[in-house]
Amino acid sequence: MKRRHCAAAALTAVCALAMVSLPVQAWASPAPIPSAAAAPSARAGKSLAEVREEIDQLYREAGAATDAYNLAEEKVEKQTAELDELGRAIDEGRQKIARLKDQAGAQAREQYRNAGLPPGTQLALSSDPRLFLYGLNQMRQSQQASDAVLADMTRAQADLELYTEDAQVNWEKLEAGRLEQARAKKEINARIDEAKAIEAQLEEEERARLLELEKQAQAAAQSSWLSSGALHDINRAASPSGRNAVRFALAQIGKPYVWGAEGPGSYDCSGLTSQAWAAAKRPIPRTSQEQWARLPHIAVGDMRPGDLIIYHSDATHVGMYVGDGMVVHAPRPGRNVTLAGAGSMEILGVVRPDA
Repeated sequence: MKRRHCAAAALTAVCALAMVSLPVQAWASPAPIPSAAAAPSARAGKSLAEVREEIDQLYREAGAATDAYNLAEEKVEKQTAELDELGRAIDEGRQKIARLKDQAGAQAREQYRNAGLPPGTQLALSSDPRLFLYGLNQMRQSQQASDAVLADMTRAQADLELYTEDAQVNWEKLEAGRLEQARAKKEINARIDEAKAIEAQLEEEERARLLELEKQAQAAAQSSWLSSGALHDINRAASPSGRNAVRFALAQIGKPYVWGAEGPGSYDCSGLTSQAWAAAKRPIPRTSQEQWARLPHIAVGDMRPGDLIIYHSDATHVGMYVGDGMVVHAPRPGRNVTLAGAGSMEILGVVRPDA
């Protein structure tokens, strides 16, 4: 909230200095999102396995929207910080122009007191050669000082206009980021509500069976992955930074998944991994998609504890490899940070924050 007040103050300064109004920006309304209340019956001719797949898909969509929300939040924070800086620059520019105007005014008043001629010019009119040379030098210095004041004022005004233009652009970006956040938040909540609505239609015995099916599917995927030989060495040594990151991540086991959370009481998947590496003094991008896009890729068979495994074709989930073929991750809403088989989900690839 404090950042938003600072940004608003910066925009107020822009308006006051530039004496212009911001252009009205039209934004397209986000596409309508199906209401959870409109969710079809969970058992409408579907097996529990099909219901499980449907629920998993909804949570994956919520995960994708969470990445969009987190990325928009990063952009909003960046634009807010830049607006704060521009606000300070605009204020300094305004003060500088005020000082230069006072200086120019003082020179003008001095000329007025001397019948429009500065002291150096008056001496230049003297018949005494020594006074004439002295006056000539004084006149030259006075003219140079006046020129310098005018040049400084011109530069200060140009800088101020540039800062004003930049602030207007940043304000528009800030508002666009906030709209993106709101759209992503709406989508996240819709997907989670829809998944919960489907689960709520199941009997208690069916929910227990659903959980068992999920565990069986994960165990089968993990067994298949390990037996494929995809991982060359399940106990490769971690780097010192990697050990610190793993230690932090393991200490969060049992804390609930909350979308957009970065601790200390709850996490989403990339909130956990980014905070673990921040604790290891190696900051990394906030979202799983940015982690995949910006961190060095390594072969799955060469990964070591501390490396991040990116999951699903759209890079919407991430876990930290901890050795023994396992990852620590924040699975989804309704679940806690936990250990899982590294191959129990669809692996897109592996990145190494300290490569």
